[in-house]
Amino acid sequence: MLTKPDNATTITLWNGREIPRLGMGCWAIGGPFYAGDVPLGWGEVDDAESLRAIARAVDLGIRFFDTASNYGAGHSEEIVGRAIGNRDDIVIATKFGHATDEKTRQATGAFADPAFIRASAETSLRRLRRERLDLLQFHLNDFPPEASDEVFDTLERLKAEGKVYAFGWSTDYTDRAARHVHRNGFVSIQHTMNVFEPVPDMIDVVEKNGLISINRGPLAMGLLSGKFTPGKTVGEKDVRGASLDWMVYFKDGKIAPEFAARLEAVRNLLTDGGRTLTQGALAWLWARSPRTLPIPGFRTVAQVEENAGALAKGPLPVDVMNEIDRALAGL
Repeated sequence: MLTKPDNATTITLWNGREIPRLGMGCWAIGGPFYAGDVPLGWGEVDDAESLRAIARAVDLGIRFFDTASNYGAGHSEEIVGRAIGNRDDIVIATKFGHATDEKTRQATGAFADPAFIRASAETSLRRLRRERLDLLQFHLNDFPPEASDEVFDTLERLKAEGKVYAFGWSTDYTDRAARHVHRNGFVSIQHTMNVFEPVPDMIDVVEKNGLISINRGPLAMGLLSGKFTPGKTVGEKDVRGASLDWMVYFKDGKIAPEFAARLEAVRNLLTDGGRTLTQGALAWLWARSPRTLPIPGFRTVAQVEENAGALAKGPLPVDVMNEIDRALAGL
């Protein structure tokens, strides 16, 4: 349990810049893409609304956006590039490893050889309209640790060539997270983390090595937004309706019963201090470690405004954090 509060809602990046400790995750604004008939996106999108939402986030002070080369088969990067371009006051993080076909919007495989990494980086630079990638992340979660040495050798070379400022790994495995911390330019781990998955071992690696913990799934795929009731089903083009091994929060497009119970156990605690449920989930992450940088997804201006509104309220108090621990331990 926590014993002292951390009230910081800013974080200092690898380039020395201090930014709000909140990013925006850009998976959903990529729109539909597939592996065969299996949806990998979050349904249809309105590009005009996506552009307005990004602009609103920037107006509200958000300076970190996270995307990937495969989100919407590249469409997410295109939209982020259109919205932000080469502005040097905004950090754009992207990822490589999962290949897609732009025309068919189909996943075509996973690759990590040097030629693919270079080609993917160049494509991301073009789509994002950047002269250099602020943060390039390896997207293959369970890639063999020993084989990853060549991957990060390539990233170091891209950094030396001025194509990449910094790099990291999107992985939920602590051995992979720790393997490359000695490298110049290795600055972050992107990993699943939320109220239901506190991942203390990963946070230990992050804090011991001065990394940034980029939190994907901070709202548990939308479960912690509070907008899903047990009987509500997601759309047919929504990844949450797919039968994927890692999709634990939703089953057959509905909230998994065990997570519905956990949500009810902490709902009132997360809304402490007038927060919405979403804002409480973000506040929990900020209280958990000073190195966390949550990246909730968005598709609308209203979602951006709610997410950004959490910053003014700050981390959850220590006593509330401890009560949440006790509530979840009883389930």
